[in-house]
Amino acid sequence: MPKSIIIKKNGGPEVLELQDVEVGSPGPDEIKVTNHAVGLNYIDTYHRSGLYPIKLPSGIGLEAAGKIDEVGSNVSEFNKGDNIAYASVPLGAYSSQRIIPANIAIKIPDGVSHEIAATLITKGLTTNYLLTKTYHLKAGETVLFHAAAGGVGQIFAQWANSIGAKVIGTVGSDDKIKVAEENGYSHVINYTKNDFSKEVLKITNNVGVPAVFDGVGKKTFHGSLACLKTRGMMISFGNASGPLDPVNVPKDIQPKGLYLTRPSIAQYFTNRKELQEGADSIFEKVKFGKIKIKISKKYTLADAKQAHADLEARKLLGPAILIP
Repeated sequence: MPKSIIIKKNGGPEVLELQDVEVGSPGPDEIKVTNHAVGLNYIDTYHRSGLYPIKLPSGIGLEAAGKIDEVGSNVSEFNKGDNIAYASVPLGAYSSQRIIPANIAIKIPDGVSHEIAATLITKGLTTNYLLTKTYHLKAGETVLFHAAAGGVGQIFAQWANSIGAKVIGTVGSDDKIKVAEENGYSHVINYTKNDFSKEVLKITNNVGVPAVFDGVGKKTFHGSLACLKTRGMMISFGNASGPLDPVNVPKDIQPKGLYLTRPSIAQYFTNRKELQEGADSIFEKVKFGKIKIKISKKYTLADAKQAHADLEARKLLGPAILIP
């Protein structure tokens, strides 16, 4: 019988429950999918904890890759047996089999495995919008990226390098420095031991960087502002260290005429055509070796509690997946 992780209340990893579920047939605009690999993303912990409120009880997880078992009567772009991936609501990717809207599915090309695809959609699309849409990164520029050894961080530096840009990275422990360097960061700073804003200014000859990409949040926000040059852009897209405090615009933003934005995938990929185009650009870079993905750890669906504990403790040295 199909299984799924269900949460009935918000809390720590202990609220994740593995249950048997009934999966019927898809509606006219839906597809039935067997998941072969499920992506583990930090946003999953926000849904579980209640930081991002959801209606309970609920499934959890946004991202997975698998094979289509059945298509709805109105679905013409997919067939039974197609390999697809997805990274979108409705929640429920932590499951062995489920029904999803056809318009959130993305075709996986030959040469890309389910396991790699399950790590690529959320993290790859995030990287895509961060450096091609939110801030158009150009060859010759040097920018700062926090959590350089994480899943998005690893893809970001490789993508940036492929267009001739350089990235300074920060990490939270010494064992992550080598991981970041292996993925193309020109400089890596352990921000728990060093004042990263001073180091960035030293590296840039006191000029600063034109953009900071910050998925860490509370601990790095003010230091990030100090790294920016005049009219620089602060791109805040995550809360790994906790949600941001209220921003004091006259104090934080006005002195250097900074830009502050809080983007998300949903604002840049609004339909299946945009999703497929964004995913294809990522798959192409993977197929041609511009981006290499190394899965740091694989968990079973039954080990979801441990996966969340490791994720929140920032023990993972790169993307991880659940195998249903």
